[in-house]
Amino acid sequence: MALKSQDISEQTNWPNIVGEARSVAEALPDLLAEASHVAASIVSGWHGRRRAGPGESFWQFRPFNMGEPARRIDWRRSARDDHLYVREREWEAAHTVWLWADLSASMNFQSRLAKVSKRDRSIVLMLALADMLADTGERIGLPGLTRAFSDRKAAERLADALAHLSQPAAFPETAGIQRFSDVVLITDFLDPVEEVKNWITRVAGTGARGHLVQVLDPIEETFPFDGRIEFRDPERGTRLITGRAETWREAYQQRLEAHRAEIRDAARKAGWTCVLHHTDRPAAEPLLVLHSALSGSAEAISQGGPR
Repeated sequence: MALKSQDISEQTNWPNIVGEARSVAEALPDLLAEASHVAASIVSGWHGRRRAGPGESFWQFRPFNMGEPARRIDWRRSARDDHLYVREREWEAAHTVWLWADLSASMNFQSRLAKVSKRDRSIVLMLALADMLADTGERIGLPGLTRAFSDRKAAERLADALAHLSQPAAFPETAGIQRFSDVVLITDFLDPVEEVKNWITRVAGTGARGHLVQVLDPIEETFPFDGRIEFRDPERGTRLITGRAETWREAYQQRLEAHRAEIRDAARKAGWTCVLHHTDRPAAEPLLVLHSALSGSAEAISQGGPR
């Protein structure tokens, strides 16, 4: 049974490459607005990576510790009372986060149980994350498509790059990914598990850390089909007809869980984050998990070592 299959009654016409690219471009303005709204709703909890270190911006005063060089003392502040204080500056080294959302044909799926397609939700998650990261001065990029850059309008720049994407790919290129950077991949992860593992191995080999977000339509979990159903693989064109779909439910769910367990295990061995998100749930949920994971990555980098 192919995991990348769908109920033909849900979607019957699959766009060609040109039509698919046009569909993405037309949807981007609305998705960008939604992403900005989602980011704004949780940005108050995003504190970035403010900490002491080399830089020009004042961060805070702290008490002087015995044994430190006397030149660190801020005598003007210390003159206000009977204590010695040190002026700390904010660490300003920007971190690079590579973002990627799978826009291939299988991601167009949307069942009656969800209000958005997997593709649209993935784009919203990526652009919202870009908006949040840009607000804290991080460098952001689409691997193989753009260079890493720091810009308050990063989400708009990524949306523009996506609008000119000629052929969507489930997995991004790894050539430009470097050590200590982070890679966020948003897809349904229903590709052959060996392809997923090979990509994880390549990225892990660069010294970067990955964060996997699996986006599924709720119907792909529950498999609530009965009777005669025709399934179609949107990317390979394979068709599969079953006379009693309900008899496949248990085997399908076991196969899906085994598939997902292998990916989780590969992510765990690499020290990566792995998040499951359903399109009938709020977009803010996986973003909060990614916030925590990325903040942890940056904290480890600031201390001078890999995670």
